[in-house]
Amino acid sequence: MERMRGFTLVEMLIVVVLLGILAAIVIPTVSQGATEAKRSALISDVQLLRRFILIYKAQHLEVPPGYPDGDTSAAATEQAFFEQATMASNAAGQTAPPGTPGYDRGPYLSKVPHNPFNKLNTIEFVHEFVPGDDSHGWQYNPTTGQIRADTAGYEDY
Repeated sequence: MERMRGFTLVEMLIVVVLLGILAAIVIPTVSQGATEAKRSALISDVQLLRRFILIYKAQHLEVPPGYPDGDTSAAATEQAFFEQATMASNAAGQTAPPGTPGYDRGPYLSKVPHNPFNKLNTIEFVHEFVPGDDSHGWQYNPTTGQIRADTAGYEDY
């Protein structure tokens, strides 16, 4: 009678240890790649937002987006920023659906991008930048037109 031979306990332990070592090497590499991809997306999105702000300001009497109807005496709002980015506008900064007669500027963006680190596209209006805390997607100074990520460690992009 032939005896069937299987794996011994020692052989099984060696395989488990080798798989653990392999996982310890591969997982940080994959995680680092994901972080690098998010950083690249963040840089691209910040550049997109900055271009939008520059073009909008140049076409709207040097008023940056965010001011309702282009009125700089009013407080800038997130709703005005989103509408001015994604809808058509006139020189005064009033918005309307694309194709509306007299509203021949924009839309500039199909949507305001999400911050790839915190998945938010909300805007925090600030007069001075503060360290990122992930409470919003972006920090925006409507007076200067400067925008940056609201993510700690990535504010300089």
